[in-house]
Amino acid sequence: MAEIEGAAVPERLLITRTTTGDGVCVVVLAGEVDLDGSRHLRDVLLSSVRSAPGTVVDFREVGFLDSSGINVLITAHREAEARDVWFRLAAPRDAVERVLRLVGVDALIACYPSVEQALSV
Repeated sequence: MAEIEGAAVPERLLITRTTTGDGVCVVVLAGEVDLDGSRHLRDVLLSSVRSAPGTVVDFREVGFLDSSGINVLITAHREAEARDVWFRLAAPRDAVERVLRLVGVDALIACYPSVEQALSV
């Protein structure tokens, strides 16, 4: 089942949430994760970690991630830990992966080369 969460900011960040057969949420992002879209992304991710046994965030179509996006990821990760569910990142492009490494998010939140690998762990 796929739910289009809609554009957080028209033409800048599109968020699509699907649910796998075992109830895991896959949140697909497309565009830029910046201050303008972070609030909507936060709402979607928190809803996902509160309702699913696990959540994967697909970064395959994200070209930019700023500090507000990093804060959203950390908030969602902490909420997942508090609820004893898992939260994983998948398929970041080089520029996004560099940001995740630079600020140490890759050491805090598990990050996988593909959504399939994140789901199969």
